[in-house]
Amino acid sequence: MLCRSLGARDLGQDGLTRLLDCIQLPEGKVITTFGTGTHPAAFLPDGAAGCAMPLELREVSEAALVVTAGPGALALTTGGRIEANPVPAEPGLFAGLNTIFGFRLDETPEQVAEGLRYHALHHGLQAALIVCRTSDAADFACALRRRVADLALTVVVLDSPLPLGKPDQGPMTHPWHAPDAPGKDRMEPPPPDPWRSDLAEQILFEHLKWRFLSQARAVLTLDVCDLLAPDGPNAFDRCLTARHGVILLAGRRIYPWRLRAQGEARFGDHICRQFDARRGIARWGVAPARAGLQNTWRMVRVAYAKPDPAEVVPFLRAMALRVPGRQPGELAPKTSLIEDPALLALSEQMFHHKPVRAPASAPRAAPRPASLGGRTAIVTTMKNEGPFILEWIAYHRAIGVDDFLIYTNDCTDGTDTMLDLLQEKGLCQHRPNPWVPGGALKPQHAALQAAESEPVMQNCGWGICMDVDEFINIKLGDGTLRALYAAMGDANMISLTWRLFGNADVARYEDRFMLDQFTACAPQVIRKPHQAWGFKTLFRNIDIYKKLGVHRPKGLRPDLWDQVKWLNGSGQPMPKELFRNGWRSTLETYGYDWVQLNHYAVRSAQSFLVKRDRGRVNHVDRDQGLNYWFRMNHNAERDTSLQRMIPALRAEYDRLLADPQIRAAHDHSVACHRAKIDELLQTDTYSRLYTELTGARMQSLCRMQHHFGSAVFAAGPEVIPHDLHLRDLPPGFFFTVDPAGAVEP
Repeated sequence: MLCRSLGARDLGQDGLTRLLDCIQLPEGKVITTFGTGTHPAAFLPDGAAGCAMPLELREVSEAALVVTAGPGALALTTGGRIEANPVPAEPGLFAGLNTIFGFRLDETPEQVAEGLRYHALHHGLQAALIVCRTSDAADFACALRRRVADLALTVVVLDSPLPLGKPDQGPMTHPWHAPDAPGKDRMEPPPPDPWRSDLAEQILFEHLKWRFLSQARAVLTLDVCDLLAPDGPNAFDRCLTARHGVILLAGRRIYPWRLRAQGEARFGDHICRQFDARRGIARWGVAPARAGLQNTWRMVRVAYAKPDPAEVVPFLRAMALRVPGRQPGELAPKTSLIEDPALLALSEQMFHHKPVRAPASAPRAAPRPASLGGRTAIVTTMKNEGPFILEWIAYHRAIGVDDFLIYTNDCTDGTDTMLDLLQEKGLCQHRPNPWVPGGALKPQHAALQAAESEPVMQNCGWGICMDVDEFINIKLGDGTLRALYAAMGDANMISLTWRLFGNADVARYEDRFMLDQFTACAPQVIRKPHQAWGFKTLFRNIDIYKKLGVHRPKGLRPDLWDQVKWLNGSGQPMPKELFRNGWRSTLETYGYDWVQLNHYAVRSAQSFLVKRDRGRVNHVDRDQGLNYWFRMNHNAERDTSLQRMIPALRAEYDRLLADPQIRAAHDHSVACHRAKIDELLQTDTYSRLYTELTGARMQSLCRMQHHFGSAVFAAGPEVIPHDLHLRDLPPGFFFTVDPAGAVEP
C-alpha cells in the first residue's frame, strides 16, 4: 500500500489554469500536464534560453500536455516561464500486473476493500491505482491497508491538493446527479462541490498512464463502486487477446431493495436492477503494450484503438456506494427495481451477505384470453356536462361497456340530477367528488383515489379512466369491445391514442350527436402540440398495478413487470420503458389500426365558452381560452370511421330517452346549457372570445397546426404573424418562436 500525490497547483492565468503534475520517465523525458482550459499555444514551441526544449505540445481532453527532453522551466508565449520539478514516474510498481484504475469519492475503506478482495479472488486482480478525489486520502489509505493486508495486492492511493471536479457542479454523491433518481423536478440542486463533482481533469487518464500504468499487463478503468460481473471470461485476459488490445466495459447500475437502519451499504446489498433501464455506463480496458502507448488514453476511449464489439465485458455499479446515506427509492423508482437472481447469488455466495429481499407479488387469478376478462367499467369525473351525458353513455353501452362510475362536483346544469336518476335506474354509479379546493389532490386524482375502494372498480375485469368528451373508436369487426378483446389474445392492456377532433367550424350549440357534427380532426401523425398523442388505457384488473391513473394504471409491482402484455392501438407491443409512467405515444408507439380515442375537446364554439367558464378538471387554476382552443381544435383532416356505430348509438339513445324522467332531465340540462351560453355572450370577455373563435383567422389556423413548433403552442396564437393564415405557404413551411416570443418564421 503506497500513497502518492499529484503536484498540482493553481496558475491563475488566462489560458493557463493549473499545473496538475510533472513526472520524469525512466529514459529521462519529462511530461508536464496542465489542467482543463490550458491550451498548448500558451507555450513557446521552440523554448527559450534557460528553458527546456519542448519535444511535443499536445492538446488532450481540452487541456495541455508538454513533453521535454529533460527537466527545466517551460517558456510561455507571454514571455514568462513556469518552473516544474518532476517526480520520478513509477511504471515498475504495476509492471506485468492486472490492474484496476479508478476514482474514489466517499466510498469507505470497508467498501473499497470488499471490492478489491472480490476482484482479487474471482478475477485475478493484482494491483489497483485509486485516485482519491476527497481530502481524506491519508486516513483512507491507512484504513484500507489494514483491511487488505492479507491480499497479494499492490495498491497506490493517489491524492490531489486541488479538487479535480467541475467547479460549478454539485457532488456526484447527491441524488440530483444519480442518473435514475426520481423526482428531480422537485429537488433543489446541490451547491457546487468540485471535490466530488463530475471529473473535469480528464487528461489524468493519459497522464497516469505515463506515471504509473505504461508497463501494466492489463488495465481496467473501473471506479471503486464498480464490480466485474461474476461470470464470463477473464476481463484482463480479454485485453491481451483483443485485436487492438482494447475492450469495452459495459456497465449497468444496481441497487439494494432496502438498506438496514444500522450499518453502511455493502456490495452484497445490491440485489436489484431496473427492468426498464436504458442508459448504461461505458468504460474500457486496455493491454498497454498491445494497444500501443502512443495512443492517447481518454475517459471514454483509447484513441485509434477501437474495441471489438465481440469483446464486451459487463460490470456493475453499486449505486448505494456511489451515493451514500440514501434509501434505494431516492436513487431509482421503486416501481422499476426487480430482484435479480444473479445478483442475489453474487451477494449470498461470493460476498456471504444476507440482503433485504424484495417482496414477492402475484397477479390476481384470471382467465388468460382478453375476451374472457369480465365486465368493463369506466371511471370518470364531470362538471356541468349534462347535455352530453346520454350520448356518451349510450354509445359506450352500445359497444359493450357494462359499468360507469361517475364523480361530480359543483354542478349547476342538472348533471347531478341526471346521474342520480341514471343510478336509480341501474345505468351508472354516481358519487360526489371528494376533492377539496386547495387540497393536495387535483379533482380527477381525488376521484380516482376514492374509486379504488368502490366495488364497481374492484370487481371489474377491464377498467379505464376516460372523460365524457372521449369516445372509444374500435375499427375491428363489428366495432365492439368484444371484437377488440378477441383480437388482443392474452394481452392485458391496450392504449388508445387520442385523435383530436375539432369543431368543424360549427359555431352554435345544437342538441345533436357530437359524432354526427364533428368529423374534422388532426392528422394521425402529429407530434405537436404535446397533448396530441396522449393516450388512455384499457387494462385488465389483475393487480399488476397498485392504483388507478388518469392515462393508465399506476404503481407497477416491479416483480410482475414481465406479466405486462401491453399493446398499442394497432396491436403492437408497447416497449417496457413505458410500463411505469408513460402517458403519450411516440412515432415508435402510436397506432390507430385497431382502436383510437376520439377526443372532442372543444365541441362547438358556443359550448366551448361554457367549458372555459367551468374550468379544467386537473388544472383548476389555468384558463381555457384561445390558447387551449388553438392547441386542441384540429380541423385539418376528416375521419368518419366511428360513424358506422351511429345506428347502434341511436338505438340505445332512443331507448334511454323513452323514459320520461330521463327525457326531462336531459331537456333540463340542454336548457341550462343554452341559458349559460346566452349569459356568457352578454359579457364583453366572452363575446370577444366567441368572435375570435369563429373568425376567419382562427378557422384557418386550426387547419395549420402541423406548421407550428412546440413553443408556438405554449405561447399561443397571438405570436403568429397576423396575416400568416392568408399567405400561400409551401408544404414544408415551419414556424416557431424563441423563448422570448420573438417571431422566427
